[in-house]
Amino acid sequence: MKNITDIFFDLDHTLWDFDKNSILAFDKIFSEHHPTIDTNTFIEIYAPINQACWKLYQVDKMTHEELRYERLKQSFDALGYKISDDEIDRIAIDYIAFLPDNNQLFDGAIEVLEYLTSKYNLHIITNGFAEVQQRKMYHSGLEKYFQTITNSEMAGVKKPHSTIFEFALSLANVKKENAIMIGDCIDADVRGAMAFGMQAILFDEKEMHSPKEEIMVIKHLLELKNIL
Repeated sequence: MKNITDIFFDLDHTLWDFDKNSILAFDKIFSEHHPTIDTNTFIEIYAPINQACWKLYQVDKMTHEELRYERLKQSFDALGYKISDDEIDRIAIDYIAFLPDNNQLFDGAIEVLEYLTSKYNLHIITNGFAEVQQRKMYHSGLEKYFQTITNSEMAGVKKPHSTIFEFALSLANVKKENAIMIGDCIDADVRGAMAFGMQAILFDEKEMHSPKEEIMVIKHLLELKNIL
């Protein structure tokens, strides 16, 4: 790691705790309009469906609009909750409005960023939507740590496409051999970065992956203090 000068982080599920913040957003929506739905039960169903929809979105097999609708429609169907398409559309709009205002981060996020920012240039590469991601970073106090933020709308492609990594490195004015990517998605973040020629670290808090290839894995963000 001696040649590393720049660190690129994913945002959702890596620094910003998507699941905890989703609970807060859905709890607000359901308490007002669908009080019979237990938010925690819904999230257990929604989380893997949302991840599956995002994987399709990343490889252009699902559009932005389809993503926002399908992840909710499939979740309500799995829950056995009858709801109209108009109501789903309303929830999708409210969810995007409420979600970025929450600020739950993974344990150790601020501590490790404080440690890293004195030694490295820090950046974000995200497949999330630009306006939403910017609000997430503002409300959670993350903005001050990062010199550049690259999103898929800017780059014109999504992770794991090599072009988004090339775009991010160009924006940061750094060579790939001096950069490392840290993220929770083994395909989009880690394998995508490694295929491009960058080093990468997988953040696997829930120990969901058992990669066959040689990949550096951490289960807690503070482990980065022992690596970088």
